[in-house]
Amino acid sequence: MNSHFQKLAFAMVIASAAFSFSLRADVVTARVSTPPPAESGYFKFGTATNSEGHEISLNSRSLLFDGQPVFPVMGEFHYTRCPESEWREELLKMKAGGIDIVSTYVFWIHHEEVEGQWDWSGQRDLHQFLQMCQEVGLKVVVRCGPWSHGEARNGGFPDWVVRHKDWKLRSTDKNFLAAVKVLYAEIAGQMQGELWKDGGPVIGIQVDNEFGGSPEYLLALKKLAIEAGIDVPLYIKTGWPAMRTPVPLGELIPLFGAYPDGFWEWNLTPMNGVAWQNYTFKITRTDTGVGNDTLGNRKAGDTAGTEKYPYLTCEVGGGMETSYHRRMNYDPRDVEAVVLCQLGSGSSLLGYYMYHGGQNPDGELSTLQESQATGYPNDLPVKTYDFNAPIGEFGQLNPQYYWLRRLHLFLHDFGAGLAQMPVSLPDAAPTDKSDLDTLRWAARSDGNSGYIFVNNYQRLQPMLAKRDVQFKLSLSGGEFVFPEKPVWIPADEFFFWPFNLDLSGVKLVYATAQPVCQVVDGNVRTVYFAETPGVKAEFVFENGGKEVRFENVKPGRKVAGRLKTGKGGVVQFILLSEADSLALQKNGNEVVYEKIPKTSVMNVKTKPVQAAGAAREIPLSTGKSHLALAPTDADFTNAAVWKIELPKNVGTDSILRIHYVGDVARLTLDGKLIEDNFYSGREFDLGLKRYAPAILTGDLRLEILPLRRDAPVYLEPKARPDFGGEESLLKLQRVEIVKRYDNH
Repeated sequence: MNSHFQKLAFAMVIASAAFSFSLRADVVTARVSTPPPAESGYFKFGTATNSEGHEISLNSRSLLFDGQPVFPVMGEFHYTRCPESEWREELLKMKAGGIDIVSTYVFWIHHEEVEGQWDWSGQRDLHQFLQMCQEVGLKVVVRCGPWSHGEARNGGFPDWVVRHKDWKLRSTDKNFLAAVKVLYAEIAGQMQGELWKDGGPVIGIQVDNEFGGSPEYLLALKKLAIEAGIDVPLYIKTGWPAMRTPVPLGELIPLFGAYPDGFWEWNLTPMNGVAWQNYTFKITRTDTGVGNDTLGNRKAGDTAGTEKYPYLTCEVGGGMETSYHRRMNYDPRDVEAVVLCQLGSGSSLLGYYMYHGGQNPDGELSTLQESQATGYPNDLPVKTYDFNAPIGEFGQLNPQYYWLRRLHLFLHDFGAGLAQMPVSLPDAAPTDKSDLDTLRWAARSDGNSGYIFVNNYQRLQPMLAKRDVQFKLSLSGGEFVFPEKPVWIPADEFFFWPFNLDLSGVKLVYATAQPVCQVVDGNVRTVYFAETPGVKAEFVFENGGKEVRFENVKPGRKVAGRLKTGKGGVVQFILLSEADSLALQKNGNEVVYEKIPKTSVMNVKTKPVQAAGAAREIPLSTGKSHLALAPTDADFTNAAVWKIELPKNVGTDSILRIHYVGDVARLTLDGKLIEDNFYSGREFDLGLKRYAPAILTGDLRLEILPLRRDAPVYLEPKARPDFGGEESLLKLQRVEIVKRYDNH
């Protein structure tokens, strides 16, 4: 630390003391140490260098590209849950949202539903999907199974595999592994020419999923993959559950996950168990709430040796599916706050599940969704797997898409440095779910520079504003207190701020605004920031040994401050409003602000065909869960039915949107089920393009079952209707066509 900075830090401490008397400043503290060098040399993976000479590797802190740290973003998108005609457009939306890597499951049942009859055609064509990813510039991680879960029937196992009672599934049973060997050979054939070493997009594969048994099974799968010719830089497993016997060091990278709340919980109340911890900052990576329907309740803690790997994630909840008994309807901020907490907890790869929603394909022998009838814990819709993801199953862009896009801009421009910064937790952390007074924050730092992350938000729990806060960090050069004047942390807000950031020789000592991206044009560096709503923006620089301060900066699109560097360069910054920062897009050195697309809404006529019968008695499953069972086809003989008459001039690049209250709704076209929806308070959408031209002239019908007042299902508070004293409720509020178009 130079003498000027020591004086500045001392002055800030003195200022802090003065304000602590008059404003009762709450100085929150954390000790930040200089991290030791990252470790490497023990990873046992495949060919790291591709045909163009680029290398993918890793150390104990992050992934590396050509030996340099990177902070990529990964998003889950299931190729078999989307028609192949839509892949390109949807992958481009993902890339525009800041996704670098697509992760995708191979659901065995989607490809070999009938033993020995493989189907890699149409939307099941993995090879074509990989080629499309390569074409649009996205890398791929293939999650090979054989058990995937993903809310697929039998977790992805074909029925014929499950019927082999003489096999021990998900083990080193020789008969089971013989079948998996055939599966992996088929997958390898689909990857032919698309592996990283061949110049293709596939940089890694995952073996099985959510496995906590003997590591011998996972190592056997890795061996089968290599023998099949799947030679990739990265071999992966999910990091949960914690394993009693760790996989030998360096054999498989554990990837982790965290969700705001889960559809799989066996109860009808929100935020159970450890869900609240995902709104805090922590060093432990394993979320013991993920998959507890199949894995059971587990103790907190990571598998021994986890710290030897970088903190990579593959299942940070981009949204959440609805099960019949538990109808999740996240607020977009539920997702955003959990993502920020993962970032502030040390992650160096943000991987979302799901990033793009989907729809189950048709099966030859059965429907392909998870259900209690197949021995699995939950009843899922037959068709929809929308997941309320950043991109919906029909390509709709949901609100969290824009917030995440802004975050990804930051990671692409500043993530390399962040990836090498470990997390330092504060001296005081919340003690339990009811502790709403202790500020939730953390620092990531190299010992001198870094970022503080603050989350004053929790799902379905209003948070209090935190008054007169200052942050005190014990850095390698001494104590550093900022901001100089205490600030109020607004209720239900979350953000991150930089400190001691080097910008072309100019030091950003701190800012009470969130960095978004930067543009370097010749010797001019322009850094874009987003305002922190409710906090006055202040920027303090050190330039040539002198302090330069910008206070109470107002948001706008023009340069708010400009400094000349000692080398003839210029560093300038722009502070954007929340709305402008979410609209910002960056293409190379060009920054543009997306215009909000206009939406046209056209009412659709519906013709009653059948009135609803009495609401059904909802049976409960036997066994441990005693969960409500979803209706069967036979139950829909009692549904209210309407015929939907689409306008003659409707464009097929539109969404049919249904507003209703009921239990379950379905759409059929010429008698065939094309989409279904468990009521959760959200609209019921259908993309017309997927069914054109038949949908324009065919017999399109809507069926809705009544919702019982005493239905043993969880509904979000905002979704629970007023029954008005009635025992059940069914209401078709309106049906409309929603068309979006640019107003450029």
